[in-house]
Amino acid sequence: MGFTGFSDDAFGFYERLGADNTRAFWQANKADYQQYVRGPMDALLAALAAFGPFHVFRPYKDVRFAKDKTPYKDHIGAYGESEGGAGHYVQLSASGMFVGSGYYDMATDQLDRLRRAIDADATGAEIVRLVAELERRGHTITAMSALKTAPRGYPKDHPRIGLLRLKGLVATREWPVSSWMHTRAAVKRIADTWTAAGDLDAWLDTHVGPSTLAPDDGELARFGPL
Repeated sequence: MGFTGFSDDAFGFYERLGADNTRAFWQANKADYQQYVRGPMDALLAALAAFGPFHVFRPYKDVRFAKDKTPYKDHIGAYGESEGGAGHYVQLSASGMFVGSGYYDMATDQLDRLRRAIDADATGAEIVRLVAELERRGHTITAMSALKTAPRGYPKDHPRIGLLRLKGLVATREWPVSSWMHTRAAVKRIADTWTAAGDLDAWLDTHVGPSTLAPDDGELARFGPL
């Protein structure tokens, strides 16, 4: 069955989970999750297959080292990675939808390449232009985290210090619950957002690319509050 939108029940499921984040609630309402959340999300991702393939993140939290011990995530998220390395992320929660594109969290070798490209005059000027255009169109430029000061080896008064401090580079959009989310229009809205970040993704794929570190030496690029 094709994607026709997320019903009020999808957002309502996460509202109810927020009020009762327990195993008892999950077990009693798992069928609602499958019908109103996971099923439509799978259909949405099928409609966005050109940006995939996608992985849907599990709903269970890893609470071993977390202060918040509630067992379930307050959202559903999915991630797909292009051949060049840029990722596409989509998330639904009680508050609405969040999408993004780029490199959310970089391994050390990726960060080194990113900073060198930002520092160089030609490539640095190009990424400043791309970021400014995306911000003008309503995107937010961010990353999983950022340094509080300049990275080692770069001056604190560097003309592109704001970008140098980021430990990744993604363009995101976030919307409150809206009528278009209840229809197939969500497919175009998300696809258009990712497409708009295409030049940023291409710059990242060219100048950063996937990590070449062994899996136990560095994390693969991740995206979104997983």
